[in-house]
Amino acid sequence: MPPWQKPRKQGGYAILIPVQEALIGSLKGRIALVGPTASGKTAVGVELARRLGAEIVSADSMQVYRHMDIGTAKPTAAEQSAAVFHAIDVADPDDEWTLADYQKLGDAACLEIASRGQVPLVVGGTGLYVRALTTVLDIPAAPPDEALRQRWREFAVSHGNAALLAEVAKIDPDTAARLHVNDVGRQVRALEVYAATGRTLTALHADNRAKGNGEHPQMFGLRFHDRETLYQRIEDRVRQMLDQSFVAEVRSLLNAGYSASLKPMQSLGYRHIAAFLAGDTDLNTAVETMIQDTRRFAKRQMIWFRADPRVQWLDADGLTAEQLAVAIFHLTQRAAKLTQRAAKTT
Repeated sequence: MPPWQKPRKQGGYAILIPVQEALIGSLKGRIALVGPTASGKTAVGVELARRLGAEIVSADSMQVYRHMDIGTAKPTAAEQSAAVFHAIDVADPDDEWTLADYQKLGDAACLEIASRGQVPLVVGGTGLYVRALTTVLDIPAAPPDEALRQRWREFAVSHGNAALLAEVAKIDPDTAARLHVNDVGRQVRALEVYAATGRTLTALHADNRAKGNGEHPQMFGLRFHDRETLYQRIEDRVRQMLDQSFVAEVRSLLNAGYSASLKPMQSLGYRHIAAFLAGDTDLNTAVETMIQDTRRFAKRQMIWFRADPRVQWLDADGLTAEQLAVAIFHLTQRAAKLTQRAAKTT
């Protein structure tokens, strides 16, 4: 029996939740690998790319930024030499980078990869980025309104971030519930879209899910039967980032003129270390808060991806990246056989 199918002591299997055959298909030949932060997606993706003849399209909203390498867990030099990566290092931290920008870039990359006979392998944990490349996703037609943005930013400065989030909750409680209180950029965007379209992000996302019901690429997810295993991996990653000079990376960004108030600088890790460098907290407190916030973020990621019925979940406990890649490879071969069988009957 292959290692990924051996029973666990808890009674589970590596392949935990196979999806209905009706949900196994293809969107321009794309395959996606998702999961929470620190679950090992990149390592598995590199192993899988080698077996599939694939190129990786990153679906991470932070890895698009140049100069932000350690805190984003960007693919290492060794990983980038072992597989071809797209959609990393494409914007500066002070650029106005949007979901629409990512969708345009990611779609173009997937089409170009497929045109060369390779497999587009979407790997990441940013839910909307994954959705942008695996379903029919119409981006809200709400171009940036700098005057409105500035008014809401000033409101946040005057009344506090919590007050701004409360304004979002008045029009879109679901979006407010998934946004961090310090994520002023996304809060302002939610208000901006509502002002321009009269519709909430939650309603627009629901429309997109309905439109995408017929689009079923192969999607795989990594999860841990023992949640404490993932939490330990998160803590280990944070400690490793510090050993890799994460504090120096954040200091370098600030010294280069990238404000701590920029959206990328308000992300996990960067806002915590920036607060330490500003003297607002000590390093130990910053690190412990970073670990706790990353755990909460991982929970939100799992809630998001569990809601997608297309994802075939694999229990990653105790398995290597190679073993998980082999398991996924065999599942893709099964899907190919199902597609061929369906073609013969039509």
